[in-house]
Amino acid sequence: MSEPVRVEPREGFWRIVLDRPDRLNAFDRPMHAALATALDRAAADKDCRAVLLTGAGRGFCAGQDLAAVEGEADLGRLLAKTWNPLVRRLRALPVPTVAAVNGIAAGAGVALALACDLVLAAKSARFFMAFAKLALVPDSGASWHLPRLLGPARARALALLGDPLAAEEAERFGLVWRAVEEEKLAAEAEAVAGRLAQGPTAALVATRHLLEGAWDRSFAEQLEEEERLQRELGHAPDYAEGLRAFLEKRPPRFGARP
Repeated sequence: MSEPVRVEPREGFWRIVLDRPDRLNAFDRPMHAALATALDRAAADKDCRAVLLTGAGRGFCAGQDLAAVEGEADLGRLLAKTWNPLVRRLRALPVPTVAAVNGIAAGAGVALALACDLVLAAKSARFFMAFAKLALVPDSGASWHLPRLLGPARARALALLGDPLAAEEAERFGLVWRAVEEEKLAAEAEAVAGRLAQGPTAALVATRHLLEGAWDRSFAEQLEEEERLQRELGHAPDYAEGLRAFLEKRPPRFGARP
C-alpha cells in the first residue's frame, strides 16, 4: 500500500504531497500521522528552508474523510487529536510555508491551506466551506482565518451558505495570495518556495509571528514586539550579510538556517 503523504526534497525546500487522490486527499488517521512525521522531519532538517504543500490528482484536500469517522460523535475529541495539532504544527514550523491548491479544497482542507504562509491556487480550483451542510461549524482554524482574510460579511456568507468560491474570486477577496493558470501552478509554487528558501529564515518566521499577532496586540504592544525582534535580528549574521549586500549592490547570500 502506498504512503498517504509523499516527500520530495528540492534544492533548499521540501515539496510535500498529500497522496490519497482516490479520496480527494481527504484525511484519515494514517494520513494525519504521515503528514505530522513529514513536517517534523522538515523542521529537523537544517537544509530544509521552506515547505511547499500540495495535493495529488484533481484535488488539494477534501478535509476530513467522513467514512473514516462514521459513528464517532465526539468530533471535538477528533479535532483535539488530529486537526488542531496539525495546523498548530504548520503555524509553528521554523521555516516559511507555501500551499499550492491544485483543485478542490473543502472544509478542513481549506483550513489546512490557510494555515500556510502563502497560498497559490490554480484558476480551476474551488474552495468549499461545507461545514454548515453537515450541521457543523468551521474548524481547524478556519473560523479564525476567514474573518481576518475576508472580512466579517464575506466570512459569514462563505461559512453559512457553503457555496463554492472560485480561485480568481478568492484572490480578489484576499483569501489566497494569487490565482494562476493550472499548468503553471506547480512551477510557480516551486519558484516561490525556492525564493523563500534563499531568504533569511529567522527573519521570515519572525515576520509571520509579527503579522499573525498584530490582531491581538495594541499598537503600543506591536511597537514593543517589533523592537524586541529587530534587536534580536540585528545581532544575527544574516543582517550583517543583508547590509553588506545592499551597500555592495549585489544579491544577499544568507547563512544556514538557525
